[in-house]
Amino acid sequence: MKNLEWIDWLVLILTLIIIIGYGTWKTRSNTNVTDYLKGGNTTKWWTIGLSVMATQASAITFLSTPGQAFNDGMGFIQFYFGLPVAMIIICLVFIPLYHRLKVYTAYEFLEERFDLKTRTLTAILFLIQRGLSAGITIFAPAIILSVVLGWNLTLLNIFIGVMVIFYTVSGGTKAVNVTQKHQMIIIFVGLLIAFFIIVSKLPQDLTFLQAIDIAGASGKMDILDFSFDLNNRYTVWSGLIGGTFLMLSYFGTDQSQVQRYLSGKSLKEMQLGLIFNGILKIPMQFFILLIGVMVFVFYQFNQSPVNFNPNANNLVLNSNYAHAYKSLQANKDKLFIEKQSVINLYTKQKSLGAKADIASLNKQDSEIRNKAKQLIDKAALDYDVKIESNDKDYVFIHFILNNLPRGIIGLLLAVILSAAMSSTASELNALGATTTIDLYKRFSKNKTELQLVKASKWFTLSWGVIAIAVACVANLAENLIQLVNIIGSIFYGNVLGIFLLAFFIKSIHGHAVFIAAILTQIMVICLFVLDQYQIINLPFLWLNFVGCVIVIFNAYIIQFIFNDDKKTTH
Repeated sequence: MKNLEWIDWLVLILTLIIIIGYGTWKTRSNTNVTDYLKGGNTTKWWTIGLSVMATQASAITFLSTPGQAFNDGMGFIQFYFGLPVAMIIICLVFIPLYHRLKVYTAYEFLEERFDLKTRTLTAILFLIQRGLSAGITIFAPAIILSVVLGWNLTLLNIFIGVMVIFYTVSGGTKAVNVTQKHQMIIIFVGLLIAFFIIVSKLPQDLTFLQAIDIAGASGKMDILDFSFDLNNRYTVWSGLIGGTFLMLSYFGTDQSQVQRYLSGKSLKEMQLGLIFNGILKIPMQFFILLIGVMVFVFYQFNQSPVNFNPNANNLVLNSNYAHAYKSLQANKDKLFIEKQSVINLYTKQKSLGAKADIASLNKQDSEIRNKAKQLIDKAALDYDVKIESNDKDYVFIHFILNNLPRGIIGLLLAVILSAAMSSTASELNALGATTTIDLYKRFSKNKTELQLVKASKWFTLSWGVIAIAVACVANLAENLIQLVNIIGSIFYGNVLGIFLLAFFIKSIHGHAVFIAAILTQIMVICLFVLDQYQIINLPFLWLNFVGCVIVIFNAYIIQFIFNDDKKTTH
């Protein structure tokens, strides 16, 4: 694996210094709560749109999504099919209400509609969910750099967290928005360069359409799955139903996103910003997945390791399983040679038999890789260490470090770090705002503007420390991008149901909603655990829909049982 050279360091460091320095300098004066938490309500629609995209597009997106496509193909794009539907609903229902009430957080509305305890509970659910996610968004790039540089993972978590805390605490929401706009520009440029370099490294006589054909022969271009099989995690229906509920909750009730558009100059600017995100997000995710597919095609013509995680390789090669592991790599190398003649036959003659052979050989390749993971797990057990055998998150970084030109490596690392900082900054900004407005201000009367700004800075700093702590003890799940979505799905359905009750069902009052929300959260966690132990089959994406339905149903039942006729609407 390549070591970074001076040009990579120069590109990486200059990119980060310019973005952070400009954002901090541009937003150095915040004299009141509106300036600090809502950016003075001066943000234009394109900045809102890019900021919203940057908040969702963390380093996990650029680290995990190509690896997801490399292993499983383009089907993950179905996860985002509910996004445009959610954007329209939020623009028509959520934003006008938030704008009219002039709220700082989404949860202020819940006290207006229900009562203080329901507002407080919902804010706490957000703080738990987003606090965990903030740690993971720091953890993801720390893994990359620990692999690249061989540095201590804990020290990297602390370094990245402190870097984000610096400008988020200093400049508040406006600093987050300004830096995110420039971070997204760097991200777009970096991704375009990476894509064209990958394509240019394919065989000269291979056209782009032929590359797509090769990927399609192994099922990597299977985008749409209309089945109702719950064993298929990503389908059109899970995307449209579960995805819509997830996106409604994330963009409509998650303060890390709500705070992005609450800083808008006007109602129209807020709505245009979200529509801009809705139009651009799916093509961007499609493009990132396509990069992963092109990496897959690249490794059809270039030999690859049996596992992309170098730490896992080192562990097993120094264990009792080294001989078996080397045998698997040798078998994979033989398979690679056999694959070349079959791919050559397919690209020249379009033979259906050759297409079937490509699929068969890649299936054998996957089986070898799965056996390698088993050996890694056994070695980790013998040595009593934690090591990630699933290497999806290492595929793209392996390609970057071993195949991209000097300077471009630094740029791509800057892309990943920029994404990490943008997403983490939004999360810390929202965590600080929610703690200040929904807890501190609500339970501490007669605080001045200056006191609230100072409190918000201290709370933002505190959440930054908590996020770093979570990052230091985090363990990889099957895939980082899935881990973040799993955490969200456990909480989002319940929170969305609370907001839907508030918006549309005026007969349900606060006491019933409060009890229903607590019961629902317990039930959703139980459903997730039962699925993990394979007692039931309920993919995590459906938890958004199920949680939303359950809390609404529970609220109706509790209201009926207790005959809760207290009027809590105002």
